Amino acid sequence: MKADKPQNIAKEARITLVGAGPGDAELITLKGIKALQTADVVLYDALVNEEMMDFAPANAVKVYVGKRSGDHSHSQESINKLMVDYALNYGHVVRLKGGDPFVFGRGYEELDHAALHNIPATVIPGISSSIAVPGLQHIPVTHRGLSESFWVVTGTTTDGKISDDLYKAAKTNATIVVLMGVHKLAQITKIFKTEGKHALPVAVIQNGSTENEKVAIGAIDTIVEIVEEKQITSPAIIIIGEVVSLHPLYQPIKEFYDVAKG
Repeated sequence: MKADKPQNIAKEARITLVGAGPGDAELITLKGIKALQTADVVLYDALVNEEMMDFAPANAVKVYVGKRSGDHSHSQESINKLMVDYALNYGHVVRLKGGDPFVFGRGYEELDHAALHNIPATVIPGISSSIAVPGLQHIPVTHRGLSESFWVVTGTTTDGKISDDLYKAAKTNATIVVLMGVHKLAQITKIFKTEGKHALPVAVIQNGSTENEKVAIGAIDTIVEIVEEKQITSPAIIIIGEVVSLHPLYQPIKEFYDVAKG
C-alpha cells in the first residue's frame, strides 16, 4: 500500500539491500533490524516473513512486491523502478529479500540499477536457506568423511530448464543443495539415477525454519513418492548427499538398504 509523500522534510535518497534470512523472523541479522528501524519505505518479497514489518516504523510505507515460483506480482524491471522512485521521493528504501540478496536473489541487478541513478546503496547479508534450513534439521552441508564441499544450484533456469551445473554436480561426492527445484524433483532424481546413485540420501524441506515446515527424508529411488505423500510443494529446498544420512529419520531407510545389499 502507498502513503502520501511526506511534505515537511526532504530526506536523502538511499537504498539498503537486506537479507531477511530463511523464514523465521528472528533469523534476520541485528544489522538488518537496525536498517528496517530507519526505513521510510520497505519493499519486500513473497518469501519474507511479514512479522518483520513490525521492525519498521509504523508510518513507513510497506510495499509487497511478491516474487516466487508461479507468482511474479512484479517483474524485476518494475521492482527496480519502484526502488529508485521511492528512494528519490521518500528517502531510505529497505529492499527486503528472502535469504541472502546475492544467492539467487538478483541482488546485484538492484545494486547496479541504484548505481545507474547515482543513489547510494549498501548491502546487509542474510542467512541463506541453502545452509540454514539443512542445519536447523541437523543436516550439515559438509561433514568429515562424508562431504568435503557443497554445491548450491538452481532447479530451474531462466528458460525453464534444469541447470547444466546439476548434471556436473551429480558426478561428484559433494552435497548438492537445489533451490527452486521441487517441481522438477522427478527430473532431478533421474539425473542421479543415471549416475547409479539410487540409494543416495535426499531431504526435501518446505517452509524451512517456520512453523509450517514440512520435511521428507528418503533416497533418490524413493523421495518423489515420499514428497507426494507428504504433499510438499514450493517453497522448498532439496538436499542430496551422504550428509542427509545423519538425520534421525534416515536410519530406517539405511537399514532397508543395508538389508537389500546383504
